[in-house]
Amino acid sequence: MSQAGQNLKYLRKLRGWTQEEFANKLGIKRSLIGAYEEERADPRIDILEIVSDIFKLTLDELLLKDVSNTGGSYLAKRRQQKMMSADRNVIHFVPVKAAAGYLAGYADTEFIDELNTFTLPMMTGGNYRAFEIIGDSMLPTPSGSIIVGEKVDSLEDVKNNMAYIVVSRNEGIVYKRIVKNNKTKNKLTLVSDNPQYQPYQVNADDVVELWQAQSVISKVSVQQRWDVNSLANLVNNLQDQVSTLKKKMN
Repeated sequence: MSQAGQNLKYLRKLRGWTQEEFANKLGIKRSLIGAYEEERADPRIDILEIVSDIFKLTLDELLLKDVSNTGGSYLAKRRQQKMMSADRNVIHFVPVKAAAGYLAGYADTEFIDELNTFTLPMMTGGNYRAFEIIGDSMLPTPSGSIIVGEKVDSLEDVKNNMAYIVVSRNEGIVYKRIVKNNKTKNKLTLVSDNPQYQPYQVNADDVVELWQAQSVISKVSVQQRWDVNSLANLVNNLQDQVSTLKKKMN
C-alpha cells in the first residue's frame, strides 16, 4: 500500500505549511492536497517528483516508506527543531485570509495545527495567539499590523478600557477596546481608538474568545503619522466619546 498520502501530510506539517500554501508550491488545487492526505486519491508522479526535490527524498521513500520514521539527516533535523519549539511558547498566527475559517475552527486542534507559528522571546508563560488586523479603526495602529494577544478565559478577567482581540459569532474577529458596564453585564461595549468610528455593543454570549493585546508588530514604512491638527481633533473626539459613554452608563 502506498505511503504517499500520509507522507505528504507529515512533510507539510513538518514545514508548518497550510494545505493552501503546500498546494501553491506544487502548482495544484488545495482540494487535491486534501484528497491525497485523506487517501481519496493517489498523487501523480510529477507531483511526487516536486515533493522529492523539496525534501531531498527518493520516490521510493515517498511511496513505500513511512518517512516519519526515516533517520535521514534532513528529516531528523526538522523533527528536532519541531520538538524544541514545542517546549517554547509557540504563537499561532491567524492571517486575515484565515479569519473566516478561524471562526469555525478555533476549537479544532487540527485546524489550529494548520496555522503558521512563531515565537517571541518576551512572550513566555502564557497562552498567546497572533491576529492580522485590517482597516483604520484602531489608528494610530496601522492596517496590516499583527496583534499578539494573551488568552482571557473569562469575561470576569477583562480589564476595563484595555485593547483585545474579540472573536464573536456575529462580528467575527475585531480589535477593539472593551468598556464594561456593571448594569448590563450581558453586553460589552467595543470602542475604536480612531474617534471617527462610533462605539457599539456585542452580546457577551456571542463572544467565543478574548485575547488581551500584549504586543503590536507592524512595518515601519506604514506607521501612521499625525499632524498637530489631527491630534487636536483626536483628543476632542475622544473627549466627546467618553462623555457620551458616561451618560449611557449612568
